[in-house]
Amino acid sequence: MRTARRVRLLAATGAAVAALALTACENGTGTRDEGASRSTTTASTPTASAPKPSETADGGTGTGTGTGTGTGTGKSTSTSTSAPVSDTTTKTPSGGGGGGGGGKSTPVLCNGSDTAVTVQPLSRPLNHMLITVKNTGSRTCYLTYYPVLRFDEMQWVPQPAEETHPQAVTTLAPGESGYAGVLLSAADGSGDGGTTGRKLVLAFQGMSPNSSGGASATPSLPAKGVYYDSSLRVTYWQQDRGDALNW
Repeated sequence: MRTARRVRLLAATGAAVAALALTACENGTGTRDEGASRSTTTASTPTASAPKPSETADGGTGTGTGTGTGTGTGKSTSTSTSAPVSDTTTKTPSGGGGGGGGGKSTPVLCNGSDTAVTVQPLSRPLNHMLITVKNTGSRTCYLTYYPVLRFDEMQWVPQPAEETHPQAVTTLAPGESGYAGVLLSAADGSGDGGTTGRKLVLAFQGMSPNSSGGASATPSLPAKGVYYDSSLRVTYWQQDRGDALNW
């Protein structure tokens, strides 16, 4: 009798233990191998890591997130503090003709394209002629050195009277005039090769002696022409009419 009870009690106890073990396996709370289970759980769980230096915002933008002040010394800082560069190039007076480069405030050379040229034979001083050049352009122009004269087909160039060399280059604002005097022939008849000129070509010089200053002029001569001989000479360009005659 006691033996039968002991058998039933053991059987009941075994069944209860089996039930508990089954329940523990189903809900994950049962007994597990600590080494294998812990290793599996750790590998399957993602962990957050700090960004690498290469993953932070570019120092050039200065707007990246993370630690520090967040202000950079790259492009954004240099761009905001850079001052604009202005053009300070200065243009020099043109050595070309009246149509040369530069702004309207830059003087050019006086020549046949931007002036009106007239000639006037004079009785006093005797055997003299006055050349007048008026600036008809919109820009100030320079009359450099002296006019180069050629009557008809003459093969020589009249030389300047060196005593008439001015202190400064004759400069004509728009509408102003410059002057040169011409000695046509010797008053005492000592000149050679006297002849009458019917046509006059007047050439302008450039910024260096004997260089071209641009277009020539062909001022009209009196109908009877102009008599000249080997005494023919010319003054340098003058700012004042009196200086072109009193020599």
